[in-house]
Amino acid sequence: MGEKLRRLARASILTGIAVVLMYLEFPLPFFPAFLEYDFSEVPALIGAFAMGPAAGVSIVAAKALLHLPVTTTLGVGELANLIVGITFVFTAGTIYELKKTRAGALTAMLCGTAAMAAAGAAANYFIILPFYLEVMGFSLETILSMASQFFLPPTGMATLILYVFVTFNLLKALAASAITFLIYKRISRLFKPGA
Repeated sequence: MGEKLRRLARASILTGIAVVLMYLEFPLPFFPAFLEYDFSEVPALIGAFAMGPAAGVSIVAAKALLHLPVTTTLGVGELANLIVGITFVFTAGTIYELKKTRAGALTAMLCGTAAMAAAGAAANYFIILPFYLEVMGFSLETILSMASQFFLPPTGMATLILYVFVTFNLLKALAASAITFLIYKRISRLFKPGA
């Protein structure tokens, strides 16, 4: 089997795992019910570290597309997941490609986490929340009341994005980073050429 075919097979396996994990989403305590957590960034981050940032991006894109048949948000939730996921794995994968050490991996994941939180804040401010307010007919007050159980109850759009969405994306990226950090070394040999 040629190396290109091996890479495609590995990326396909990671995509399949990411899709399964994305379907296993669940709510987190204290977060609004419309924010559901999943571990689907872990296979994408592994792909970005093992095969480069383009592989990680393709895994994120494929899992988002394959989740569309069960969307409850007219695809907007998948778009948000796509934006933050691509930002996270591309940033982390690009930095790790420059320095493939444990310290490099930590730096890459921390930078990816910060980039994911920033991209999520911008996407929610400019795309996601305006869509829900205009197209879906939600009021800002409705969304704020859904987030009122959060440990820092938001009082407006800015605090909603900062307290809820930024915190959610930071937790999601940090969890994916921690899992990847713990398992990557053990499975990285499976991605070496000829393996």
